[in-house]
Amino acid sequence: MPRPASSSLPIAYSQFASVESVKANRDKQAALAIAAGKQGAKIFCTQEMCTTQYFCQSEDHRFFSLAESIPGPSTDAFAKIAKKYNMVIIAALFERRAAGLYHNTAAIIDADGSLLGIYRKMHIPDDPLFYEKFYFTPGDLGFRAWKTKHATIGVLICWDQWYPEGARLTAMQGAEILFYPTAIGWHPTEKAEYGVAQHDSWELSMRAHSVANGCYVCAPNRVGHEFILDAAGKRVSSDGLQFWGQGFVSQPNGQVIHRASIDREEVCIVDCDLAKVEFARTHWPFLRDRRIDAYADLTKRFLLG
Repeated sequence: MPRPASSSLPIAYSQFASVESVKANRDKQAALAIAAGKQGAKIFCTQEMCTTQYFCQSEDHRFFSLAESIPGPSTDAFAKIAKKYNMVIIAALFERRAAGLYHNTAAIIDADGSLLGIYRKMHIPDDPLFYEKFYFTPGDLGFRAWKTKHATIGVLICWDQWYPEGARLTAMQGAEILFYPTAIGWHPTEKAEYGVAQHDSWELSMRAHSVANGCYVCAPNRVGHEFILDAAGKRVSSDGLQFWGQGFVSQPNGQVIHRASIDREEVCIVDCDLAKVEFARTHWPFLRDRRIDAYADLTKRFLLG
């Protein structure tokens, strides 16, 4: 059934600067979720790995101790908030699946407090100060959409946002909103030369997902300048990472309807008219016109050599 002519849904996301303490980060993220619930948000999304700093700036076995099970203490805390405020919560966490098996994961909690499922990050980067392959096993649950109480949503995580395949496969399952909890920032020494272009590319990539799939995109990011300390208490990088904030929501035509600040802690509430999803998909019928008979080579790594 199509949605009614006006189907306004308030969604929310937050951004804050993380500290070393898992408990302090969990408490902060919970307080921001509560603030969103009090303002009437029906879906709330955290930043990537919301209970920890971005420890992937180094390869250090100590940091595996920061992971938690799902269900676990964070999902228990967020489930209570979800139920109290009738609000879906997407909680992005560092998951301990088993000894030696860890994932970068998002838990999807429905508005009644039930755990609908999890998404495990599929694309894992390995770049200077983004050494995620040391910590995270690639996701093995595929791309999924969940029919929550308030909307059908898809969840992907950070590095996934550069891949149109993931957005498409999630939208094909009926997702009206794609959420991308994120931790991305500048290498301070590169910011002057590349900073504007890096940020523009990041945002443009996801706005294109909105257009190509006729859906909303919500991409929370973190803020702050993080320095990770080694076992001796010294910085693993003299420059650290400067997270650029600027989480945003784009509507199905790709226009940004809300953008967060560069450096402030905040909760952002954005009204999304889900009737625009149907409008976009009928007026720009990209799903209709896909040549599914011609795409088999997408499952290959490369076509030359």
